[in-house]
Amino acid sequence: MKNNKLYSILGLSLFLVIVSCGNKEKNTAAAQQAAPPPFPVAQVQPKTVTGYTDYPATIEGVVNSDVRAKTTGYIEKVYVDEGQKVEKGQLLFRLETQSLSQDAGAAKARVNLAQVEVDKLIPLVEKNIISPVQLETAKANLAQAKASYSSIVANIGYATIKSPIDGYVGSINFREGTLVGPSDATPLTTVSEIDQVYAFFSFNEAQYIDHLQRSKGKSKAERIKNSPDLSLVLANGKIYSEKGRIQTSTGQINQNTGTIKIRAAFDNPNEILTNGNSGKIRFPIEYKNAIVVPQSATYEQQGNIMIFKLGADNTAETTILKIKGTVDNLYVVESGVEETDKIIVSGVGKLRNGMAITPQETSFEEAIAPVATLFRN
Repeated sequence: MKNNKLYSILGLSLFLVIVSCGNKEKNTAAAQQAAPPPFPVAQVQPKTVTGYTDYPATIEGVVNSDVRAKTTGYIEKVYVDEGQKVEKGQLLFRLETQSLSQDAGAAKARVNLAQVEVDKLIPLVEKNIISPVQLETAKANLAQAKASYSSIVANIGYATIKSPIDGYVGSINFREGTLVGPSDATPLTTVSEIDQVYAFFSFNEAQYIDHLQRSKGKSKAERIKNSPDLSLVLANGKIYSEKGRIQTSTGQINQNTGTIKIRAAFDNPNEILTNGNSGKIRFPIEYKNAIVVPQSATYEQQGNIMIFKLGADNTAETTILKIKGTVDNLYVVESGVEETDKIIVSGVGKLRNGMAITPQETSFEEAIAPVATLFRN
Protein backbone atom coordinates (compact mmCIF):
# COMPACT_ATOMS: atom_id res chain seq x y z
CA MET A 1 0.00 0.00 0.00
CA LYS A 2 2.80 2.34 0.91
CA ASN A 3 4.60 1.45 -2.34
CA ASN A 4 1.54 2.38 -4.46
CA LYS A 5 1.28 5.74 -2.73
CA LEU A 6 4.98 6.41 -3.33
CA TYR A 7 4.66 5.53 -7.01
CA SER A 8 1.71 7.94 -7.36
CA ILE A 9 3.68 10.80 -5.83
CA LEU A 10 6.67 10.15 -8.09
CA GLY A 11 4.46 10.00 -11.19
CA LEU A 12 2.76 13.26 -10.31
CA SER A 13 6.10 14.98 -9.81
CA LEU A 14 7.41 13.73 -13.13
CA PHE A 15 4.26 14.96 -14.86
CA LEU A 16 4.64 18.43 -13.37
CA VAL A 17 8.28 18.61 -14.47
CA ILE A 18 7.35 17.66 -18.04
CA VAL A 19 4.51 20.19 -18.17
CA SER A 20 6.77 22.90 -16.76
CA CYS A 21 9.47 22.24 -19.38
CA GLY A 22 6.91 22.29 -22.16
CA ASN A 23 5.56 25.65 -21.04
CA LYS A 24 9.08 27.13 -20.95
CA GLU A 25 9.78 25.93 -24.50
CA LYS A 26 6.49 27.42 -25.70
CA ASN A 27 7.22 30.73 -24.00
CA THR A 28 10.73 30.83 -25.49
CA ALA A 29 9.42 30.06 -28.97
CA ALA A 30 6.70 32.69 -28.63
CA ALA A 31 9.26 35.27 -27.51
CA GLN A 32 11.50 34.45 -30.47
CA GLN A 33 8.58 34.60 -32.88
CA ALA A 34 7.54 38.02 -31.60
CA ALA A 35 11.04 39.64 -31.99
CA PRO A 36 11.26 41.92 -35.11
CA PRO A 37 13.67 40.72 -37.82
CA PRO A 38 17.21 42.19 -37.75
CA PHE A 39 18.43 44.59 -40.45
CA PRO A 40 21.76 46.46 -40.70
CA VAL A 41 21.49 50.24 -40.29
CA ALA A 42 24.11 53.00 -40.60
CA GLN A 43 24.30 56.66 -39.66
CA VAL A 44 24.54 58.89 -42.77
CA GLN A 45 27.80 60.86 -43.03
CA PRO A 46 28.75 63.56 -45.57
CA LYS A 47 31.53 62.63 -47.98
CA THR A 48 33.57 64.36 -50.66
CA VAL A 49 33.45 62.19 -53.77
CA THR A 50 34.38 62.64 -57.42
CA GLY A 51 32.28 61.29 -60.25
CA TYR A 52 32.99 61.19 -63.96
CA THR A 53 30.86 61.75 -67.03
CA ASP A 54 32.01 60.69 -70.50
CA TYR A 55 31.35 62.75 -73.62
CA PRO A 56 32.08 61.55 -77.20
CA ALA A 57 34.95 63.55 -78.69
CA THR A 58 36.66 64.03 -82.03
CA ILE A 59 40.38 64.78 -82.29
CA GLU A 60 41.94 67.30 -84.63
CA GLY A 61 45.42 68.71 -85.02
CA VAL A 62 45.89 72.22 -83.68
CA VAL A 63 46.59 73.32 -87.26
CA ASN A 64 44.91 71.54 -90.18
CA SER A 65 45.97 73.10 -93.42
CA ASP A 66 44.16 72.08 -96.59
CA VAL A 67 46.49 71.79 -99.57
CA ARG A 68 44.80 72.93 -102.78
CA ALA A 69 45.79 73.58 -106.36
CA LYS A 70 45.99 77.29 -107.16
CA THR A 71 45.98 76.63 -110.89
CA THR A 72 44.33 74.10 -113.16
CA GLY A 73 46.42 71.21 -114.40
CA TYR A 74 47.05 67.50 -114.39
CA ILE A 75 48.96 66.01 -111.47
CA GLU A 76 52.32 65.01 -112.89
CA LYS A 77 53.96 63.71 -109.70
CA VAL A 78 53.04 62.99 -106.06
CA TYR A 79 56.14 63.26 -103.88
CA VAL A 80 54.79 62.15 -100.46
CA ASP A 81 52.71 59.38 -98.96
CA GLU A 82 49.83 59.42 -96.51
CA GLY A 83 50.94 59.74 -92.89
CA GLN A 84 54.37 61.05 -93.84
CA LYS A 85 55.94 63.76 -91.71
CA VAL A 86 56.80 66.84 -93.79
CA GLU A 87 58.36 70.23 -93.22
CA LYS A 88 57.11 73.63 -94.26
CA GLY A 89 58.06 74.28 -97.89
CA GLN A 90 58.58 70.60 -98.72
CA LEU A 91 57.45 69.58 -102.22
CA LEU A 92 54.18 67.62 -102.18
CA PHE A 93 52.77 67.68 -105.73
CA ARG A 94 53.81 68.89 -109.15
CA LEU A 95 51.33 69.70 -111.91
CA GLU A 96 52.02 69.30 -115.61
CA THR A 97 53.35 72.66 -116.95
CA GLN A 98 54.06 71.98 -120.62
CA SER A 99 51.09 73.97 -121.89
CA LEU A 100 51.81 76.72 -119.38
CA SER A 101 55.41 76.90 -120.56
CA GLN A 102 54.20 77.33 -124.13
CA ASP A 103 51.84 80.08 -122.99
CA ALA A 104 54.71 81.71 -121.14
CA GLY A 105 56.85 81.69 -124.30
CA ALA A 106 54.12 83.36 -126.31
CA ALA A 107 53.50 85.91 -123.56
CA LYS A 108 57.22 86.71 -123.37
CA ALA A 109 57.28 87.29 -127.10
CA ARG A 110 54.38 89.76 -126.76
CA VAL A 111 56.30 91.59 -124.04
CA ASN A 112 59.35 91.88 -126.28
CA LEU A 113 57.26 93.11 -129.18
CA ALA A 114 55.54 95.72 -127.02
CA GLN A 115 58.90 96.85 -125.70
CA VAL A 116 60.25 97.31 -129.23
CA GLU A 117 57.22 99.42 -130.07
CA VAL A 118 57.78 101.66 -127.05
CA ASP A 119 61.49 102.02 -127.81
CA LYS A 120 60.67 102.99 -131.40
CA LEU A 121 58.15 105.66 -130.45
CA ILE A 122 60.18 107.43 -127.75
CA PRO A 123 62.55 109.34 -130.12
CA LEU A 124 59.69 110.19 -132.46
CA VAL A 125 57.81 111.82 -129.59
CA GLU A 126 60.96 113.67 -128.52
CA LYS A 127 61.22 115.13 -132.04
CA ASN A 128 57.53 115.99 -132.04
CA ILE A 129 57.00 113.76 -135.04
CA ILE A 130 54.11 111.85 -133.44
CA SER A 131 51.68 112.59 -130.65
CA PRO A 132 52.64 111.57 -127.08
CA VAL A 133 49.30 109.75 -126.93
CA GLN A 134 50.67 107.11 -129.25
CA LEU A 135 53.59 106.50 -126.91
CA GLU A 136 51.32 106.25 -123.87
CA THR A 137 49.18 103.73 -125.71
CA ALA A 138 52.28 101.67 -126.54
CA LYS A 139 53.41 101.80 -122.91
CA ALA A 140 49.96 100.60 -121.79
CA ASN A 141 50.19 97.68 -124.19
CA LEU A 142 53.62 96.85 -122.77
CA ALA A 143 52.33 96.89 -119.21
CA GLN A 144 49.44 94.62 -120.18
CA ALA A 145 51.80 92.17 -121.89
CA LYS A 146 54.06 92.10 -118.81
CA ALA A 147 51.07 91.45 -116.52
CA SER A 148 49.91 88.57 -118.69
CA TYR A 149 53.39 87.08 -118.70
CA SER A 150 53.72 87.46 -114.91
CA SER A 151 50.38 85.70 -114.42
CA ILE A 152 51.48 82.73 -116.50
CA VAL A 153 54.81 82.55 -114.69
CA ALA A 154 52.96 82.61 -111.37
CA ASN A 155 50.76 79.74 -112.51
CA ILE A 156 53.89 77.79 -113.41
CA GLY A 157 55.07 78.44 -109.87
CA TYR A 158 51.70 77.31 -108.52
CA ALA A 159 52.18 74.04 -110.33
CA THR A 160 54.81 73.23 -107.72
CA ILE A 161 52.72 72.59 -104.59
CA LYS A 162 54.53 72.69 -101.24
CA SER A 163 53.58 72.05 -97.65
CA PRO A 164 52.33 75.19 -95.89
CA ILE A 165 53.33 73.95 -92.39
CA ASP A 166 55.31 71.33 -90.50
CA GLY A 167 53.09 68.34 -89.88
CA TYR A 168 51.73 65.03 -91.12
CA VAL A 169 50.16 64.32 -94.49
CA GLY A 170 46.55 63.12 -94.36
CA SER A 171 44.62 61.30 -97.06
CA ILE A 172 45.83 61.99 -100.58
CA ASN A 173 42.60 62.49 -102.46
CA PHE A 174 43.97 62.78 -106.02
CA ARG A 175 46.65 60.78 -107.74
CA GLU A 176 48.89 61.22 -110.78
CA GLY A 177 47.04 61.97 -113.99
CA THR A 178 44.05 63.63 -112.31
CA LEU A 179 42.94 67.07 -113.47
CA VAL A 180 42.70 69.42 -110.50
CA GLY A 181 42.02 73.11 -110.05
CA PRO A 182 41.21 75.90 -107.59
CA SER A 183 37.46 75.22 -107.76
CA ASP A 184 37.74 71.64 -106.46
CA ALA A 185 35.67 71.13 -103.29
CA THR A 186 38.06 68.45 -102.02
CA PRO A 187 41.65 69.42 -101.19
CA LEU A 188 44.59 67.50 -102.58
CA THR A 189 45.44 66.56 -98.98
CA THR A 190 45.53 68.03 -95.48
CA VAL A 191 48.69 68.59 -93.47
CA SER A 192 48.11 68.49 -89.71
CA GLU A 193 50.30 69.78 -86.91
CA ILE A 194 49.85 67.31 -84.03
CA ASP A 195 52.40 68.33 -81.39
CA GLN A 196 49.24 69.39 -79.62
CA VAL A 197 45.72 68.31 -80.53
CA TYR A 198 42.22 69.60 -79.94
CA ALA A 199 39.43 67.43 -78.59
CA PHE A 200 35.95 68.69 -79.46
CA PHE A 201 32.93 67.59 -77.44
CA SER A 202 29.53 69.02 -76.53
CA PHE A 203 27.53 69.90 -73.42
CA ASN A 204 23.79 70.21 -73.48
CA GLU A 205 22.42 73.45 -72.10
CA ALA A 206 21.91 72.15 -68.55
CA GLN A 207 25.36 70.56 -68.40
CA TYR A 208 26.97 73.77 -69.63
CA ILE A 209 25.22 75.89 -66.98
CA ASP A 210 26.14 73.37 -64.28
CA HIS A 211 29.77 73.50 -65.37
CA LEU A 212 29.91 77.30 -65.26
CA GLN A 213 28.25 77.37 -61.84
CA ARG A 214 30.64 74.80 -60.40
CA SER A 215 33.76 76.59 -61.67
CA LYS A 216 35.15 79.54 -59.75
CA GLY A 217 35.48 82.95 -61.39
CA LYS A 218 33.63 86.14 -62.18
CA SER A 219 33.85 85.83 -65.95
CA LYS A 220 33.55 83.02 -68.46
CA ALA A 221 37.30 83.18 -69.13
CA GLU A 222 38.09 82.79 -65.42
CA ARG A 223 35.70 79.86 -65.06
CA ILE A 224 37.27 78.13 -68.06
CA LYS A 225 40.72 78.74 -66.59
CA ASN A 226 39.60 77.17 -63.31
CA SER A 227 38.02 74.13 -64.96
CA PRO A 228 39.36 70.75 -63.80
CA ASP A 229 41.87 68.67 -65.75
CA LEU A 230 40.29 66.30 -68.25
CA SER A 231 41.10 62.71 -69.16
CA LEU A 232 40.80 61.24 -72.63
CA VAL A 233 39.57 57.68 -73.09
CA LEU A 234 41.06 56.34 -76.32
CA ALA A 235 39.24 54.16 -78.83
CA ASN A 236 40.86 51.06 -77.30
CA GLY A 237 39.36 51.91 -73.90
CA LYS A 238 42.65 52.99 -72.31
CA ILE A 239 43.24 56.36 -70.65
CA TYR A 240 45.56 58.67 -72.58
CA SER A 241 48.74 59.52 -70.66
CA GLU A 242 48.37 63.32 -70.88
CA LYS A 243 45.77 65.45 -69.13
CA GLY A 244 43.82 68.08 -71.08
CA ARG A 245 42.34 71.48 -70.35
CA ILE A 246 39.28 73.27 -71.68
CA GLN A 247 40.34 76.23 -73.80
CA THR A 248 37.11 77.72 -75.05
CA SER A 249 33.52 77.11 -76.06
CA THR A 250 31.33 78.38 -78.87
CA GLY A 251 29.55 81.60 -78.08
CA GLN A 252 25.99 80.29 -78.12
CA ILE A 253 23.75 77.24 -77.91
CA ASN A 254 23.09 75.51 -81.22
CA GLN A 255 19.32 75.89 -81.66
CA ASN A 256 19.10 72.73 -83.77
CA THR A 257 20.87 70.40 -81.34
CA GLY A 258 20.49 72.24 -78.02
CA THR A 259 24.23 71.81 -77.37
CA ILE A 260 27.30 74.00 -77.06
CA LYS A 261 30.64 72.90 -78.49
CA ILE A 262 33.64 72.72 -76.15
CA ARG A 263 37.31 72.66 -77.22
CA ALA A 264 39.96 71.07 -75.02
CA ALA A 265 43.69 70.81 -75.75
CA PHE A 266 46.00 67.86 -75.10
CA ASP A 267 49.76 67.71 -75.54
CA ASN A 268 50.81 64.93 -77.89
CA PRO A 269 54.54 64.38 -77.25
CA ASN A 270 54.54 60.75 -78.39
CA GLU A 271 52.37 61.45 -81.44
CA ILE A 272 49.84 58.81 -80.40
CA LEU A 273 46.95 61.04 -81.38
CA THR A 274 46.35 62.22 -84.90
CA ASN A 275 43.83 64.14 -86.91
CA GLY A 276 40.53 62.26 -87.12
CA ASN A 277 40.91 60.13 -83.97
CA SER A 278 37.87 59.57 -81.80
CA GLY A 279 37.56 59.04 -78.07
CA LYS A 280 35.69 60.14 -74.96
CA ILE A 281 36.34 63.10 -72.73
CA ARG A 282 36.11 61.98 -69.10
CA PHE A 283 34.91 65.02 -67.19
CA PRO A 284 35.32 65.01 -63.38
CA ILE A 285 32.64 66.39 -61.07
CA GLU A 286 33.56 66.87 -57.40
CA TYR A 287 30.78 66.75 -54.81
CA LYS A 288 32.07 68.34 -51.59
CA ASN A 289 30.59 67.24 -48.25
CA ALA A 290 27.71 65.57 -50.05
CA ILE A 291 25.14 63.16 -48.68
CA VAL A 292 25.73 59.79 -50.35
CA VAL A 293 23.95 56.46 -50.00
CA PRO A 294 24.83 53.03 -51.41
CA GLN A 295 22.74 52.08 -54.41
CA SER A 296 22.23 48.66 -52.83
CA ALA A 297 20.18 50.37 -50.09
CA THR A 298 17.71 51.77 -52.62
CA TYR A 299 14.99 50.47 -54.88
CA GLU A 300 12.93 51.94 -57.70
CA GLN A 301 9.19 52.48 -57.56
CA GLN A 302 7.19 54.16 -60.32
CA GLY A 303 10.28 55.91 -61.61
CA ASN A 304 11.36 57.16 -58.17
CA ILE A 305 14.48 56.14 -56.25
CA MET A 306 13.38 55.03 -52.78
CA ILE A 307 15.19 54.24 -49.53
CA PHE A 308 14.21 53.06 -46.05
CA LYS A 309 15.15 55.25 -43.10
CA LEU A 310 15.04 54.09 -39.50
CA GLY A 311 12.00 55.76 -37.98
CA ALA A 312 10.50 56.05 -34.51
CA ASP A 313 10.15 52.82 -32.51
CA ASN A 314 12.63 51.14 -34.88
CA THR A 315 10.26 51.06 -37.84
CA ALA A 316 11.21 51.23 -41.50
CA GLU A 317 10.09 54.47 -43.13
CA THR A 318 10.24 54.74 -46.90
CA THR A 319 11.19 58.05 -48.55
CA ILE A 320 11.81 59.37 -52.07
CA LEU A 321 15.35 60.46 -52.92
CA LYS A 322 16.23 63.25 -55.33
CA ILE A 323 19.52 62.30 -56.96
CA LYS A 324 22.02 64.80 -58.35
CA GLY A 325 24.78 62.41 -59.35
CA THR A 326 26.16 58.89 -59.40
CA VAL A 327 29.67 57.96 -58.27
CA ASP A 328 30.60 54.29 -58.64
CA ASN A 329 28.19 52.37 -56.35
CA LEU A 330 26.86 55.50 -54.66
CA TYR A 331 24.05 57.95 -55.25
CA VAL A 332 24.78 61.59 -54.46
CA VAL A 333 21.60 62.81 -52.76
CA GLU A 334 20.11 66.26 -53.22
CA SER A 335 17.14 65.69 -50.91
CA GLY A 336 15.31 62.93 -49.04
CA VAL A 337 18.00 62.04 -46.51
CA GLU A 338 19.74 64.23 -43.90
CA GLU A 339 22.93 63.84 -41.91
CA THR A 340 20.91 63.00 -38.81
CA ASP A 341 19.17 60.04 -40.47
CA LYS A 342 19.97 56.37 -40.18
CA ILE A 343 19.32 54.24 -43.23
CA ILE A 344 18.72 50.53 -43.68
CA VAL A 345 21.64 49.51 -45.85
CA SER A 346 20.62 46.09 -47.16
CA GLY A 347 17.73 43.66 -47.41
CA VAL A 348 15.36 46.35 -48.70
CA GLY A 349 13.48 43.78 -50.77
CA LYS A 350 12.16 42.23 -47.55
CA LEU A 351 10.94 45.51 -46.03
CA ARG A 352 7.68 47.37 -46.18
CA ASN A 353 6.76 50.81 -44.94
CA GLY A 354 6.05 50.88 -41.19
CA MET A 355 7.54 47.44 -40.59
CA ALA A 356 9.23 47.00 -37.20
CA ILE A 357 12.84 45.81 -37.28
CA THR A 358 15.69 45.06 -34.93
CA PRO A 359 18.42 47.50 -36.00
CA GLN A 360 21.97 46.20 -36.21
CA GLU A 361 24.44 49.11 -36.16
CA THR A 362 26.92 49.10 -39.07
CA SER A 363 29.68 51.59 -39.83
CA PHE A 364 28.88 53.92 -42.72
CA GLU A 365 32.26 53.21 -44.34
CA GLU A 366 31.41 49.52 -44.42
CA ALA A 367 27.94 50.27 -45.76
CA ILE A 368 29.19 52.29 -48.74
CA ALA A 369 32.13 50.05 -49.60
CA PRO A 370 31.76 48.53 -53.08
CA VAL A 371 31.05 44.84 -53.23
CA ALA A 372 34.00 42.88 -54.61
CA THR A 373 33.46 41.11 -57.92
CA LEU A 374 34.08 37.41 -57.49
CA PHE A 375 33.87 36.39 -61.11
CA ARG A 376 34.92 38.26 -64.24
CA ASN A 377 34.39 37.36 -67.84
